[in-house]
Amino acid sequence: MKLLPFFTILFATFGAYAQPYNLNSSPYNMENSPYNMENSPYNMRNSPYNIENSPYNLNSTNGVYDNSGNRIGYEVKAPSGVTNYFDNSGNRIGYTPAKK
Repeated sequence: MKLLPFFTILFATFGAYAQPYNLNSSPYNMENSPYNMENSPYNMRNSPYNIENSPYNLNSTNGVYDNSGNRIGYEVKAPSGVTNYFDNSGNRIGYTPAKK
């Protein structure tokens, strides 16, 4: 019976760390990782040298703009459903996980 308070404190202390972890939105999920070729700026679909992603293409429909209307980058949707955000130089600056 003396161990019951010990286990209660132990569970209360370490039980808080055992929260469920959603891997779908994690950058450690290979689907979201920049090391996945679908998300890499070295993939031609994601490259700033692709005319669809170029800031010089006035007909581009995938531009990302700041509140002042300045183009700060572009977005590309990968076949896996992940939307990748790149700055105008082609550096990946973020992502939105696939909706499942």
